[in-house]
Amino acid sequence: MSLQQKISQFNKVDLLNTSTPLNRLNNLSRLYEREIYIKRDDMTPLAMGGNKLRKLEFLIADALAKNAKIIVTAGAIQSNHVRQTAAVAAMFGLECVALLENPIQSDDANFLHNGNKLLTDLFGTRCVMCDELTDPQAQMVELIKKLDLQEAYIVPVGGSNALGALGYVQCAIEIEQQTPEHIVFDKIIVASGSAGTHAGLAIGLQELLPATQLIGVTVSRTQQDQAPKVEKLQLELAQLLEIKNTPNIQLWDSFFAPMYGMPNSAGLDAIKLLAQKEGILLDPVYTGKAMAGLIDYLENSTEKTPVLFIHTGGAQALFAYSEISQTI
Repeated sequence: MSLQQKISQFNKVDLLNTSTPLNRLNNLSRLYEREIYIKRDDMTPLAMGGNKLRKLEFLIADALAKNAKIIVTAGAIQSNHVRQTAAVAAMFGLECVALLENPIQSDDANFLHNGNKLLTDLFGTRCVMCDELTDPQAQMVELIKKLDLQEAYIVPVGGSNALGALGYVQCAIEIEQQTPEHIVFDKIIVASGSAGTHAGLAIGLQELLPATQLIGVTVSRTQQDQAPKVEKLQLELAQLLEIKNTPNIQLWDSFFAPMYGMPNSAGLDAIKLLAQKEGILLDPVYTGKAMAGLIDYLENSTEKTPVLFIHTGGAQALFAYSEISQTI
């Protein structure tokens, strides 16, 4: 049975076609004298795009099959995941309740009310603040009890469980189909946070493009702490798809400092570079830091093999961080 046939066994809702372009970055390719491509998952069709929609196609299908009336999820105030989950809930006539934290303890009005938070509110989400998301799953269960939410379905942080990660096995199939015949990607670079995108791509690429190395650029924790999260999801996903082996995990963890949700200079420089060279917007939490990792590799490597960057979205957060205007 092919990988596509295995995925097709699982229920999936139609979110207006989540297939996205794979394009050559012409100016960066000239700048670094090698073939550099980008997978535009910032261009998925709902709620101004982003990678979580691929996961939500499977998760919302499961919620509807279980007759859920309320979607409960969690994340940071500027969560791309919460924004996209709220939009999908609205699309299917479901209530959305979000448990939110302020990871950087910012009191900036734009951070608290603009960017992703503005859109999350616009979709009619019921937002509940907490001091910290120490155990999101348990905290969401407790929130359901506290608010007496009937017929509630929990979407995990980032949509990152085995079912959600199927969306990125599907993305790996797209990448294999869209890659030009003369190109063999040596490395594919992706932000690694809640781990579902990373794990799904890893399992899919292992089956379809085994010569390609997937690199996760950590955005919230060290390699030592991130690797077990990716490994756990890879194992669960492999079991779900009846795949015997899981790939080795490759992580770069030198680019997320000082912490999750807080911009750094390398990430801001990467945002500026891609905006001015390619007219493409990254974000300060995920894709800016992941691109900083790729740029560091391009500038310090003697290799000239083709690479692919997975753009997971998030540019809405640009409007929430005052640091952005200081780099222009």
